[in-house]
Amino acid sequence: MIEFDHVSKRYKDVVALDDVSLVVPSAEFTVMMGLSGSGKTTLLRTVNRMVTPTSGTIRIDGVDIATLNPITLRRSIGYVMQEGGLLPHKTAFENVRLIARIAGQSDVDARANATAMLSMVGIETAQFDRFPHQLSGGQQQRVGVARALATKPRILLMDEPFGAVDPIVREELQDELRRIQRELELTVLFVTHDRYEALRIADQLVVLSHGGHVEQRGTPATITGHPATEFVAKLVGVPWSG
Repeated sequence: MIEFDHVSKRYKDVVALDDVSLVVPSAEFTVMMGLSGSGKTTLLRTVNRMVTPTSGTIRIDGVDIATLNPITLRRSIGYVMQEGGLLPHKTAFENVRLIARIAGQSDVDARANATAMLSMVGIETAQFDRFPHQLSGGQQQRVGVARALATKPRILLMDEPFGAVDPIVREELQDELRRIQRELELTVLFVTHDRYEALRIADQLVVLSHGGHVEQRGTPATITGHPATEFVAKLVGVPWSG
């Protein structure tokens, strides 16, 4: 479980996060949705300490992450971004194997792990030796997910990972990700601005407004059936009755 307890982040005069409190349940798929500038990526990046809050506390399974070594913490959490972040001069296989090795796995284990993770995300063996530029956008994102899973994390952070792929491939990736999340019982925190994606994949949907303010959280069915505010109704695309 991830707990955000009165988390704020300020950059001089800019308030990115303003007193955010939120619980992300274990082994569930939580999606944060909001307009650009709502603080969703900033909030996501506080979990692996790529962003340090100005105030407040973040706990993982009851442990204050500020007490943990940031490198060790990051190696225990999978992270997938929109661009994929693959090393351009490494093959798909090497991109995954390298992360496993950095995490301390033996070369034998890292190779076996890379093979297993690439297969899990739907990369065929013939594609293992291809470089990122030889892969489609969807394939690159699959490799990015495999790489994030190579350290065998319990938490997976995803920052608009499918935003650059076409709608048909995006749905395939969403389905694969949900299957993997359930199979591995991962705690996923996923950022998107796309309401169709959010409503399709979330167990828990969190709607954010400026400063990371939580306008509403609940199941997609609850939020679309009973939006708490006009802002929420507009964002999820349902009528607002007041």
